[in-house]
Amino acid sequence: MTKIEIDQESGFCFGVVTAIRKAEEELTHGKPLYCLGDIVHNSKEVERLKGMGLQTIDHERFHRLHDAKVLLRAHGEPPETYAAARQNHIEIIDATCPVVLQLQKRIKQEYDLKDSPRKQIVIYGKNGHAEVLGLVGQTEGKAIVVENLEEVKQLDFTSDIRLYSQTTKSLSEFREIVAYIQEHIAPEATFKYYDTICRQVANRMPNIRAFAATHDLIFFVSGKKSSNGKMLFDECKKINPNSYLIDSPEEINLATLKGANTIGICGATSTPKWLMEEVSACIKRHADAL
Repeated sequence: MTKIEIDQESGFCFGVVTAIRKAEEELTHGKPLYCLGDIVHNSKEVERLKGMGLQTIDHERFHRLHDAKVLLRAHGEPPETYAAARQNHIEIIDATCPVVLQLQKRIKQEYDLKDSPRKQIVIYGKNGHAEVLGLVGQTEGKAIVVENLEEVKQLDFTSDIRLYSQTTKSLSEFREIVAYIQEHIAPEATFKYYDTICRQVANRMPNIRAFAATHDLIFFVSGKKSSNGKMLFDECKKINPNSYLIDSPEEINLATLKGANTIGICGATSTPKWLMEEVSACIKRHADAL
């Protein structure tokens, strides 16, 4: 009989749990509730909350709203979003993750500190990602976003550098960037870095490696938009080449189940437990029949 195991360390991080709990509480009142962007990068969870009445909107529609109630998801928002809300009498339900909120405050303090005329505030993160847009917004759009080491090499190493990171980035890659800047910064320039990576996310790396290594077959359940999901799945794939990224039970290729004695199911910080359980149930229905 095939052994199927769901990774108990996978699933929503506390920031996402809080955002969804706030949405569910508001929706019990039966009044319209909007969410600025997908509440979580998982289409199945977004669909579930849509069924409860949550309406996802983009920034363009947000700026046209008046006298409404809008939930801000865990990723956070730039200052102009709050300014627009005040102007249009929009009530904000702020579900920004506390880790992200603290990072926003640190970056704003750094920007407001006029200690160096040529200081570069650098954010290691994904360009265009919701969290990164909120971070760059603390600097009036002047922060430099770098996605990889090649982009770091384009920085001005004769000027001061202050380095921060998107909370869900790879800790090992962040350390590589720090080491490179330390090696190349000019003697007359200063370099300070702040490890702002969420440990609840970073600690999933070693766990996901260990989990992937102990199964014949891995199904990594994640929305395709999830930056964190892509990073964790890539780690899975390195350890266990027999790993597959799916966002629902319908995407399971039943042929892959054949010959697997142990099957592991894991996911991103944006993957709901109920969805991993659905994947498990689907596999159970088919595995032993093959």
